[in-house]
Amino acid sequence: MSENINITNSEKNMKNFWYADWSFPIFVSLLSAGVFAGTHMYYVYHIGAFNDVAIVAMLQAGMEGAGYGAAAAFGASFLFARILEGSLVGILDIGGSIQTGLGIGVPALLLGAGITAPIESFVLSLLTGALLGIIIGYVIIGLRKFTVGRSNSTFGADIMMGAGNSSGRFLGPLIIISAASASIPVGIGSIIGAALFYAWKKPIAGGAILGAMILGAFFPIEL
Repeated sequence: MSENINITNSEKNMKNFWYADWSFPIFVSLLSAGVFAGTHMYYVYHIGAFNDVAIVAMLQAGMEGAGYGAAAAFGASFLFARILEGSLVGILDIGGSIQTGLGIGVPALLLGAGITAPIESFVLSLLTGALLGIIIGYVIIGLRKFTVGRSNSTFGADIMMGAGNSSGRFLGPLIIISAASASIPVGIGSIIGAALFYAWKKPIAGGAILGAMILGAFFPIEL
């Protein structure tokens, strides 16, 4: 009886706006629109960016003629890493993905390529941020459905909630445990990835995530 009740509650949650997969890209889109518009404010009025001073300084260096390479590489790498992380653990790190990746990395890429309109215009900045946010949201949902997300579990989302960069280095073992809870192939991939990153003297959390997602794509979880 209790099992049937749990299944019923799960089905209700899947249809609920606050729990449904289709609503996630909407939230990401709204956040992205605001952050991208904040970067527009900083570019035009030198105030309003949603980032740490040190990160904004890289964008400022590009605006002063030093080039946008550092800001673009730093922000884009954060965006890519957080999208993979969000797909695995079930929660998106707003600071790394939206604020740094979309708020600094993408504008730096555009400015470096000579595309200034989405940064100079407030309306275009809102539309650009919203569109990119929708794309990011659907990419995360899509990746999650093809990997550990095919089973009805968050696999460590509660653990990842609020975890910052300073504590991220301790999450490698927890990510491996979460991956192993999903399936044996995903767990093996996570262990191999973590071992390789450890050998390369890199944070094992990144290796665990990449390894789990690679084998998860070849051995998806079937319900």
